[in-house]
Amino acid sequence: MTKFFAFCVLLMSLASPAVAHVSPDHSNPFMVGFTHPLLGPDHVLVMIAVGLWAAILGQKALWVLPTVFVVAMIGGFLTSLAGMPLPFVEPIIVLSIIAIGGIVALSVNVSIETAGFIVAAIAIFHGHAHGSEIGSAAVLPFGAGFALATMLLHIAGLCFALGLFAVTRMHQGMAITRLLGGVTAAVGVWFAM
Repeated sequence: MTKFFAFCVLLMSLASPAVAHVSPDHSNPFMVGFTHPLLGPDHVLVMIAVGLWAAILGQKALWVLPTVFVVAMIGGFLTSLAGMPLPFVEPIIVLSIIAIGGIVALSVNVSIETAGFIVAAIAIFHGHAHGSEIGSAAVLPFGAGFALATMLLHIAGLCFALGLFAVTRMHQGMAITRLLGGVTAAVGVWFAM
């Protein structure tokens, strides 16, 4: 666990800050896709919280929840590109912040199947939003960009929580992780207002 935490710290130290918002018409569609979730606080909060929840659940959830999220998000993206409407995308994205934050705050422990279903339902709406904001960017690089950024946000949540669990007493790390879930839910409520 200590080696994993050190690896996570190393990865985070190599990251460089985002320097500007990239226009959907920018010549590098991969970067447009990559920055899209990173520049939306709604996406960032949910994706990091999915990583936190995966860490709380442990075992298979560590890889299942991030993978299910990305796959379902790509499905939502493709439905948007196909012109299939999805009702209430933005309100549900805001509700997803509250829901996943609350799940983390309450340390909800459900089966991997139930957790996967919840994460997939949330991800479809996030993916649909990405598809509706693609502009003139090329589909494949744009999709690859936001999928990679999403996975990195999940990993950030996982690394943070697992790092806390490794360097603190388990109940302290869990308390901090749950507090972050509560803050996420509260921000979601603020967005909703």
